[in-house]
Amino acid sequence: MKRPTAIALSGGIDSLMAAHLLKEQGHPVIGIHFLTGHEPQSPDDPPNTPRANTDSENLSETKSRASHALSTISDQLDMEIKIIDCAREFKNKVVDYFIQTYQAGKTPNPCMVCNPSIKFGIVYDFARKLGASTLATGHYARINRDKAGSYHLLKGVDPKKDQSYFLARLTQQQLAGARFPLGTMTKSEVVKLAGDKGLRPIKRKESQDVCFISDKNYGAFLAQQQEFEPTPGPIKDLSGNLLGEHKGLHLFTIGQRRGINCPASEPYYVVNMDTRENILTVGFKKNLLASECRVKDINWIQETPDHPINVYTRLRYRHKAAASKLFPANGKTAMVRFDKPQTAITPGQCAVFYRDDEVLGGGWIAPIQNI
Repeated sequence: MKRPTAIALSGGIDSLMAAHLLKEQGHPVIGIHFLTGHEPQSPDDPPNTPRANTDSENLSETKSRASHALSTISDQLDMEIKIIDCAREFKNKVVDYFIQTYQAGKTPNPCMVCNPSIKFGIVYDFARKLGASTLATGHYARINRDKAGSYHLLKGVDPKKDQSYFLARLTQQQLAGARFPLGTMTKSEVVKLAGDKGLRPIKRKESQDVCFISDKNYGAFLAQQQEFEPTPGPIKDLSGNLLGEHKGLHLFTIGQRRGINCPASEPYYVVNMDTRENILTVGFKKNLLASECRVKDINWIQETPDHPINVYTRLRYRHKAAASKLFPANGKTAMVRFDKPQTAITPGQCAVFYRDDEVLGGGWIAPIQNI
């Protein structure tokens, strides 16, 4: 008997259509929906209220509510959907990482942690226990296997929706068990096909960058955390002149313009955050340019380079990959030098390396002096 393919279902149009395509191709399919612990418990709950992991009655209600909502998807696809509670793991691996990164004066990228540790970690393991051979998602990316049996991660064909960036920290083993049915389609084709087939998602909005913060108010979310204490401090320019006071470094990121509120001849941008002295340093747009960055804890999907290589480096999801040369320092660390200076190179974000359409790997941007 053919082993089933599991599909991670969020309730949105992308995972819905990925499941439909798998079924249309003749695959037996099992749906999996994972709970993060940040689902609204009731209409009266304030935003971003996490569920108490130890509250079994609360969990039962959350699963029941999710099951009821997902029944629409289940009926449309004639497919069973299993629900797995990942709240504890999600907090330990994703939410705590998010908080700790901001505490360190860096800007986190939780999707880069969630994909390898939760979706293709906890959820993939759960899928295998259900008898599934692979786990599919609604990501716009592609996977190729070469004659030697090695897996290659490629961009999705839709340049506006390509999500290969977020998958750069998957391993060969994880890519071997991953399927991305939408990788050869554009978003508009997916939406049209869903309409033609009469398929309706239960989530109308696109997924947020940070799914566990419902209102995108990161500062308010962080201030609610017991282990996080916002600390006001000075705002200074590059010459050390005092310009004003900030309400906490967690409210800022490199390249940010909003919220500085210091008058000048031209707009100020955040150029540095010193967590030791709690100083926010600002400068002008030209001060954001840099010709190089260091990258640590690199996940290489293919062989680890032992000599300088030419790559295109994407510094954040919406950044256009820039021509650059990568100089390996060791297997996990490298210096990247750009052909043209790049703006707002942000510690904590992920630098992802491309050759043509292929993702070679990705690692964390770090302050040069700290590597």
